[in-house]
Amino acid sequence: MTTATDKDRVLIFDTTLRDGEQSPGATMTHDEKLEIAELLDDMGVDIIEAGFPIASEGDFRAVSEIAERSKNSTICGLARANFKDIDRCAEAVRKSARPRIHTFIGTSPLHRAIPNLSMDEMAEKIHDTVTHARNLVDNVQWSPMDATRTEWDYLCRVIEIAIKAGATTINIPDTVGYTAPVESADLIKRLIETVPGADDVIFATHCHNDLGMATANALAAVAGGARQIECTINGLGERAGNTALEEVVMALKVRNDIMPFHTGIDTQKIMHISRRVSTVSGFVVQPNKAIVGKNAFAHESGIHQDGMLKNKETFEIMRPEDVGLSGTSLPLGKHSGRAALRDKLAQLGYEIGDNQLKDLFVRFKELADRKKEVFDDDIVALMRVGEGGEDDALQLVSMKVTCGTGGPAEATVEMEVDGQDITATSEGDGPVDATFKAIRKIHESTARLQLYQVHAVTAGTDAQATVTVRLEEEGNIATGESANTDTVVASAKAYIHALNRLIVRRGKVGEGVDAREISYKDVH
Repeated sequence: MTTATDKDRVLIFDTTLRDGEQSPGATMTHDEKLEIAELLDDMGVDIIEAGFPIASEGDFRAVSEIAERSKNSTICGLARANFKDIDRCAEAVRKSARPRIHTFIGTSPLHRAIPNLSMDEMAEKIHDTVTHARNLVDNVQWSPMDATRTEWDYLCRVIEIAIKAGATTINIPDTVGYTAPVESADLIKRLIETVPGADDVIFATHCHNDLGMATANALAAVAGGARQIECTINGLGERAGNTALEEVVMALKVRNDIMPFHTGIDTQKIMHISRRVSTVSGFVVQPNKAIVGKNAFAHESGIHQDGMLKNKETFEIMRPEDVGLSGTSLPLGKHSGRAALRDKLAQLGYEIGDNQLKDLFVRFKELADRKKEVFDDDIVALMRVGEGGEDDALQLVSMKVTCGTGGPAEATVEMEVDGQDITATSEGDGPVDATFKAIRKIHESTARLQLYQVHAVTAGTDAQATVTVRLEEEGNIATGESANTDTVVASAKAYIHALNRLIVRRGKVGEGVDAREISYKDVH
């Protein structure tokens, strides 16, 4: 399927909204999915796997709306190997200018045992379902789930069947992150050489990171002949995650001398979408994460700093600007105006409306009054976490906390609950524990705290603390985040933010089958 002019082009298939969202606690709201899809479309992602339409009415609506809104990307939905899934998927992507159905079935011995199908029965099912999908759309992707643990002869057999039935892309998933780079390259190479019709389709690779080799395996597969990489922003995904989009894209760009391939990704937009995905998913990017980690372009060692001062290339193989990162401090203060703030936001990759700027400007001024220096990362934190919406059922009005060595901490919290001011006081094992208990007195909830995480946005005793809180209630998971120079205030706001999201989700019960209830959902 590749031609002389595009044989070195690697397609980027982003599955942040599908495989990435399967991470426990990473569930996104409808509006958040639309926002991330727009950012992916704008940065040049070739194919966006927007969701699993059969999973729920909410997932179907998100895929459908993304398909209608997308300007450049192919929009893909996932479907298991049955007509009902495929029909629902086709309906969801039909408004896309470039719709794709991605259907799959587990082909390894372990996965064949789940539906209790013989090899012949599964082969027939693959033929029938791929044929059905191809009758609905021209662009069909097929995946033999757990391909890397499937018998070689059977893998070749079912791939040939899928190609003859009309699949245009064959994806080879390393579903459990089991393979190694040398195996990944060899598997793709042998399949292309062996399977009849392989020259007429695109081979793709989908790697998980259970052994920390997802990026290496994906790049090795490209060397073996794959021309589509399935990946996610920040490597988000089940268990240890998926291949990270930013890693494979920048690896191909920086080491083009030994990997002579290219993508259509605007790399200067990587940092912005990385931060946004981190915010909406509630998964903080580890500081030493490649490309997008806070320390990726930081140099503390004296030898490193000396080298950087003399020649940046001594210790940097790419420029921070290449991924959209600004390393300068923000030359704004409490006397700065809206125009200056808007200009700096544009430099950081944010285009916002007048109303949003008005809200942000107020919070910026408050921060500038509390901090000696305001850095780019401080502004990014304000954009990331925002403040609660005016329509939220729960609003923090005020709080006072006392703590020390003389006894238990005590917190008095005043909140507005559906327009009514309520105050409660509680003791606890530390200021945060006391605050959370006071909030629970005001708003009774069975939600269980799954995660409480604090990290400093910048250095200094006046640094903002960004707090992430994840709550679980009856299977619903919600994440709240807030930033403040007062860690306890940030904690309270993050906790209330998560509670508000749970209230919203509780109100949406009955929209459809929740994705987590779908059997056989641990796809790829």
